[in-house]
Amino acid sequence: MTVRYPRLIVSGNKIFENTVRVAERCARAGITLTGVTKGVCAREVLVRAMAEGGCDELGDSRIDNLAAIRTMNVGLPLLLLRIPMPSEIAETVRIADRSLVSMARTISLIDRECRAAGRTHEIILMTDLGDLREGVWMGRVDEIAPVLKASPRVRCVGVGVNFGCFGGVLPVPEKLEQLLSVGKELERFLEYPLSVYSGGSTSSLALLERGTMPRGITNLRVGEGILLGADVTGARDIPWLHQRTMCLEAEIVEVYRKPSVPVGPVGLDAFGGEPVFEDKGERLRAIVAVGRQDVLVEGLTPETPEADILGGSSDHMILDVEDVRPVPELGGILRFFPNYGAMLALSTSPYIAFDVV
Repeated sequence: MTVRYPRLIVSGNKIFENTVRVAERCARAGITLTGVTKGVCAREVLVRAMAEGGCDELGDSRIDNLAAIRTMNVGLPLLLLRIPMPSEIAETVRIADRSLVSMARTISLIDRECRAAGRTHEIILMTDLGDLREGVWMGRVDEIAPVLKASPRVRCVGVGVNFGCFGGVLPVPEKLEQLLSVGKELERFLEYPLSVYSGGSTSSLALLERGTMPRGITNLRVGEGILLGADVTGARDIPWLHQRTMCLEAEIVEVYRKPSVPVGPVGLDAFGGEPVFEDKGERLRAIVAVGRQDVLVEGLTPETPEADILGGSSDHMILDVEDVRPVPELGGILRFFPNYGAMLALSTSPYIAFDVV
């Protein structure tokens, strides 16, 4: 069988084992696990690995991915992770069991659609505790409660928070105590208890490791930890999980010895950046057939330490391979390990073959 390059090769066994380990650690703390599938574009074999590995729920930020998961019949509730666009409320109500919401107007739109469709819908109210992404700002929950009370088809089951997604704010016990306070305030307004206190994502696993997760946090939403065994916000590999769960294979289309500094007047590159070069004299350079249209080049680590990624255009990635042995040749394959951003782009690109082993 002809192998198509470039391709992303994923270890289904490692993803399954990571899921088992995260699920067991969460369960010991009384925390349910939402497995986040968006990093691999909800590929079925990996969705099933998460489901069979012990996730209590599956979440994705794209309604199309949730629709695909729905057809897989994995038997788990589905959570829409991105706050829904007004234009996709009907699909959200039809496909997702619950969604993350941050605005009163969105709640009203969901309630209206539920009335029209004869359905009910659960929501988790997102709160912004400083990361400056989505969520009701601290102290303004009272503005949402009246709308929830006036929306009988919408059931608020909990509150949630994001860390490290935009502002880089890290999860610490004090922040999660704030979340608990927000939830208790909302409970007083609504006059019923909330079951979900969703205390963040992969970065919050560090609190479980240190035994500092506040009592009362009942849910975590984990994607990167399961898929890569890493925590980019904490700049660490998670020691009790598998890393190098996937690799990119790219084919060499050119090998030449060339100067290490451009010859001639230099302007901006094709993406508007100002290129910077170190003069190392003539070096052996290889070009592989994958580029910025497919991957976050800066998020790749070569399997061969002697290879140095110099940069990329939309279609090509250029490497210094002077010290690589054996010497790379036309048609050879170079391998790279992706971080979260690179994995996300590779999984989404239609030009990347995707193989699970």
